[in-house]
Amino acid sequence: MNKISPIISASELKNIPNENLIILDARVGKDACQSYLNKHIQGARFVDLDKDLAEIGEDVAFGGRHPLPSIEKFRETCSNLGIAEDSHIIIYDDKNGANAAARTWWMLRSFGFQNVQVLDGGIQEAEREGLEFSSKEETFEKAEIIKRQDWLLPISTLEDVENELTSDSATVIDVRDSYRYKGESEPIDLVAGHIPGAINIPFSENLDENGFFLKPEILREKYLKLLQNKPKRLIIHCGSGVTACHTILALDYTGFEIPNLYVGSWSEWSRREGKEVAKEI
Repeated sequence: MNKISPIISASELKNIPNENLIILDARVGKDACQSYLNKHIQGARFVDLDKDLAEIGEDVAFGGRHPLPSIEKFRETCSNLGIAEDSHIIIYDDKNGANAAARTWWMLRSFGFQNVQVLDGGIQEAEREGLEFSSKEETFEKAEIIKRQDWLLPISTLEDVENELTSDSATVIDVRDSYRYKGESEPIDLVAGHIPGAINIPFSENLDENGFFLKPEILREKYLKLLQNKPKRLIIHCGSGVTACHTILALDYTGFEIPNLYVGSWSEWSRREGKEVAKEI
């Protein structure tokens, strides 16, 4: 079976048969659920970043702001959403994957689902393309899902990141906006700056001027140039392991091997006692 593209256009979605199709709304923010109830792609099911895609602990210094839930908890989430082993899953948000659509994609792929795609252009493009919308509460049945032992995609811990940087055996990519990386200001976490040795390739550079993913051949050429003469092993991080998945998605789209995700990201590193912080100001 040919590998499915991780990105799908709204026009392609418009023509997909409903059989086995599951659409997930992964918008975030304090009013995300209400926004979903007010208006969503017809049939879409809401997935909550904090409740469904993370298991937030008491100490952010150990795990970051959005640690992964246990594999069993995520299995229950998928079951409750009606996702079955043969489902074709399409995820959207309102930031072209940068909110939680890409994180949902990563978790579903890491759980073992293969037919998973992110909607290019998000909910805005779906509306422009004339997809049907709804404001009614969706009803669906739970699904039976095979248990898994662990996440399948590669994950790095804080200690892994530190060791790889010390031995110069991996390229650590920080995908946050450059002003956060440089330490000019920090709107979310407690400390501004970046992990010493990490390079900055903002996730926003995966998109064109209209907010769509760049063509895969353009993205591939871009990353090959940026990563030239650097260790081929890649570790991707952001603030809390969410938007990092946007770059992992983009790299998969280009044909790169899926790199490691440092889930704790800057939110964990910057709070861990004794860890150095770099700035470029």
